[in-house]
Amino acid sequence: MKSKYTKKDILTLPNPRLREKSERVHVITDETLQLVDDMITATLDWEDSRPHELAVALSAVQIGALERVVIIREDFEDRDNKNFVVLINPEIVKFEGKKITEIEGCLSVRDVYGKVARYEKVRVKAVGIDGREIRIKSPNPFVARMLQHEVDHCNGKCFVDHITHNKTAFLLLNRDGDLEDVKYEKVARMGILKDD
Repeated sequence: MKSKYTKKDILTLPNPRLREKSERVHVITDETLQLVDDMITATLDWEDSRPHELAVALSAVQIGALERVVIIREDFEDRDNKNFVVLINPEIVKFEGKKITEIEGCLSVRDVYGKVARYEKVRVKAVGIDGREIRIKSPNPFVARMLQHEVDHCNGKCFVDHITHNKTAFLLLNRDGDLEDVKYEKVARMGILKDD
């Protein structure tokens, strides 16, 4: 299965599809396997074009498929490791610990980052590409944040939706790869914030 998907196939806000709920996958088919391949190919192409960012995860909705499928990078420290874990129908079964506010970004929100509060630990259940159940207990707050972010995507929610009214929560990635404060009005003009 060779994918022709590229970074151009990754939807970005304000595309309304990103705020639609994805459907559960009932049977893993050849189309599911092709979807996963398309997701990985698009994600790695995006990463190749972004020298200052690492692509750690993607949800199927981000390439326009309203299916509850998520890919997560196998190794967050090694940019050369291009392997991903596949989670089908991921579901957070338990939130644990306290909420921590950290900076978060998204392949579907170009150059904008935000300070988002998320639980420091989560337990997730999903199905692997082989059809077997997977249970994940997040090993650290970063993985917990990423899992919450991707499950949000499956539910039609983007990270900016958590901070729509927080005027000091947004940052912009500059050409040197540094994050800098950005005026809320500039973010609002981008059309990425959800209307109430």
